[in-house]
Amino acid sequence: MTAQRIDGNALSLQLRADVAQRTAALKANGITPGLAVILVGENPASQVYVRNKVKACRDSGLHSVLEQYPDTMSEVELLSRVEALNNDPSIHGILVQLPLPAHIDAQKVIEAISPVKDVDGFHIASAGALMTGMPGFWPCTPYGCMKMLESIGYDLKGKHAVVIGRSNIVGKPMAMMLLQKNATVTICHSATQNLKAMTLQADVIVAAVGKRKVLTADMVKPGAVVLDVGMNRNEEGKLCGDVDFAGVEQVAGYITPVPGGVGPMTITMLLVNTLEAAERSAACTLIQK
Repeated sequence: MTAQRIDGNALSLQLRADVAQRTAALKANGITPGLAVILVGENPASQVYVRNKVKACRDSGLHSVLEQYPDTMSEVELLSRVEALNNDPSIHGILVQLPLPAHIDAQKVIEAISPVKDVDGFHIASAGALMTGMPGFWPCTPYGCMKMLESIGYDLKGKHAVVIGRSNIVGKPMAMMLLQKNATVTICHSATQNLKAMTLQADVIVAAVGKRKVLTADMVKPGAVVLDVGMNRNEEGKLCGDVDFAGVEQVAGYITPVPGGVGPMTITMLLVNTLEAAERSAACTLIQK
């Protein structure tokens, strides 16, 4: 059998249309959702990412501000800019592009962002909200994965999900989101013994380690759903994921391609989070009035 591909580009277009509609409704009431993106340094990949994020915002009708600074910017200066944006009522979401220069403590900067504007979902308050099932902002990449599962009508209740990777950005929050939907979750990582034995039990596999071919066809049970979060380059310089796509596609029931899978969903969920931040702000304003 050949797996059905979950098209991240197509799903993103659907979700962005909804974002544009809801944004228009807010604008009709005098509120324009605003996202501020801060880029420190000249990392080429980061420059591409932030351009794509800013463009996606503007295409959906959101207000977006890009602040670019040299890699000589001090930690104190960056924290000052974050504080200014925290106090700017026209900005509903703040994103500091990672990685930051070595002399800046990234965690300190993340924690300086107001939790109500933490649209990346990296703040400790956001992590705590996810852990306890309270309202908050979910990290964009695993949030996008959940939307992809939802798009195929997949019921996670009682299913065994294996997450390969334990980062704070994808692996850990992914596991929590799956758990919230009543899946039984196993987190695998570099110290896991016999990864294949784990993945062969899985109904859903999320590969998120940034290593090519970490998941091959012999590691997947027939019909499993495979979500590939990896973003790598092969010998020819072409984008590829963590999954051996050609082989796994012949075994899995559903699979996400790279490119065109989880990637577009990450930026889309950033738009969703920014919109929701604006909607929450508007609701608070109405209550106060």
